[in-house]
Amino acid sequence: MDCDRVWTNARLATLTPDGPGLGIVEQGVVAARDGGIVYAGPAADAPAFQAAETLDCDGRWITPGLVDPHTHLIHGGDRAHEFELRLAGATYEEIARAGGGIASTVKATRALDEDGLVATALPRLDALIAEGTTTVEVKSGYGLSLEYERRTLRAARRLGDIRPVSIRTTLLAAHALPPEFAGDADGYIDLICREIIPVLAAEGLIDAVDAFCENIGFTAAQTRRVFETARAHGLPVKLHAEQLSNQHGAALAADFDALSCDHLEYLDAVGIAAMAKGGTVATLLPGAFYFVRETRLPPIEALRAAGVRMALATDCNPGTSPLTSLLLTMNMAATLFRMTVDECLAGVTREAARALGQLDQVGTLEAGKRCDLAIWDIERPAELVYRMGFNPLHARVWRGR
Repeated sequence: MDCDRVWTNARLATLTPDGPGLGIVEQGVVAARDGGIVYAGPAADAPAFQAAETLDCDGRWITPGLVDPHTHLIHGGDRAHEFELRLAGATYEEIARAGGGIASTVKATRALDEDGLVATALPRLDALIAEGTTTVEVKSGYGLSLEYERRTLRAARRLGDIRPVSIRTTLLAAHALPPEFAGDADGYIDLICREIIPVLAAEGLIDAVDAFCENIGFTAAQTRRVFETARAHGLPVKLHAEQLSNQHGAALAADFDALSCDHLEYLDAVGIAAMAKGGTVATLLPGAFYFVRETRLPPIEALRAAGVRMALATDCNPGTSPLTSLLLTMNMAATLFRMTVDECLAGVTREAARALGQLDQVGTLEAGKRCDLAIWDIERPAELVYRMGFNPLHARVWRGR
């Protein structure tokens, strides 16, 4: 078999859904051609390769490249002062209602041009890449007008031109009320549905549409209007759901075949059943849970029992999860949410890809998928979840390079 590159003498965690656990292959080989995997499996079953380059992994582990399915990488400024306020006892809701929170980031984001947004996001993206991340979802939501949301999404697309990483863009215009629509949430939803989604979809800047359905965000009825508009333009939906209260957003999103519902600390049995029926992924965000010192855990055991797939993400954002490490995210999911090693690793590979509608492209080591790999200096996969503040990445491969 002709190929560009072969990695030999490796241990594989293929993450294929038909394999037990992580789909481990103790003596494995991965071969790539034209940026895609042409073989991933036991060396004993591999065909003879005619490769331009052969790399001996010396017994290292290969996993799929990591996938971060929920970030807010593009933004201006930070919210370190609000962190101090929370340490002094202020709640997230109190800060938001006093003009802080998302509104303060909107002001800082609007003050930057596209080049400035790219420049401020690159260090955050580079931190993810340095730990083996090969696919990243980037949300808008700090512009909150056609002009500023377009600028955010254009900056996000440019990240994928500047760095060897796959970027998926999500429109989160329904994140908060912009100052010019204070007290007029329905009017702002009108703008999103009449202008922002149609124009930016036509410009090819949107891969999915998200909303913040919450007591300090948008109602279920307003979210439904956003989703109906997204569907009319052929766009899949996602939802910030049940983070601070139960607004029954998860059940609503599942009715629209949502790719994922994210956060979910207040998710109830009705929402879980709807997600299970609709095949909607639960994207869990332990960084936000930790950072805002939440006490109500997402219903992990009930999600397991219902067969709902669970992804993990950094939720990298300036206010509630200034986190740029999927490795630490896995450790938090294990220690705070009691997720297993297998669930954590699947959560940042296979299930994260599923949460982006990209499982046909990435997330497992299988012939026909992109050759996105992370090669690790570890003795067992549990080390990727167990360690804190330690990066055992040996090499990262994106599309075979």
